[in-house]
Amino acid sequence: MSDLGRFLVIIGSLMVIVGLVLWLGPKIPWLGKLPGDISYRRGNFQFYFPLGTCILISVLLSLILYLFRK
Repeated sequence: MSDLGRFLVIIGSLMVIVGLVLWLGPKIPWLGKLPGDISYRRGNFQFYFPLGTCILISVLLSLILYLFRK
């Protein structure tokens, strides 16, 4: 039963973090405009891939999960 409780706490914490990012994301002006984010426009076609932002979020989540494991 201890494992189930731990799993629910981790999932709940991740949901809170994702909710905060979705809620506060538009208010952070540099999020999505980092160096490495790919943006391409030509006529009516627009392609955007936030590579730099994905790497930053991945590093932050890896650090957070590493701290939870210890």
